[in-house]
Amino acid sequence: MAKYRKLGKTSSQRKALLRNQVTALLYHGKIVTTEARAKEVKKIAEGLIALAVRERDNFEKVTVTAKVAVKDKDGKRVKEVVDGKKVTKYDTVEKEIKKDLPSRLHARSQIKKVLYPVVDVPKENAGRKRNTKTVDLAGKLFDEYGPKYAGRNGGYTRIIKIGPRRGDAAMEVILELV
Repeated sequence: MAKYRKLGKTSSQRKALLRNQVTALLYHGKIVTTEARAKEVKKIAEGLIALAVRERDNFEKVTVTAKVAVKDKDGKRVKEVVDGKKVTKYDTVEKEIKKDLPSRLHARSQIKKVLYPVVDVPKENAGRKRNTKTVDLAGKLFDEYGPKYAGRNGGYTRIIKIGPRRGDAAMEVILELV
């Protein structure tokens, strides 16, 4: 008996499809797909969420000093003339950051192995590269989903059947996070 569904694809296509759907599920919270695909995506997503739940509190807070560019009211860097050259003016700021402990760092790399990078584009900047930002899905798993599902022993996703798809009559489902 097979341990997974082949989904009528080669191994590289299947891995890419599943990675893409797991990324979409964790970013948006729900996806619409076929029943067979949903069952495979569910296995992967539940494993990632369980990993995030285990490692959610495994960090330490560290205070670091950082140099930050001084900006004017328009958000542009303030320049000053030093020895005849324009140089950006910097302030020293103390920040408190989360430093992952080794096991959480390993879990983060395992999660990033599965998920694709997500770029968030605001509506007003559609079609432009400017003012886009990459979303840290591993951080979202640890900070948002980890505490949310902490008291739950598995069963982080739900499959709801919505009927056969027009065209090929494949059973379509909604796969969502509980």
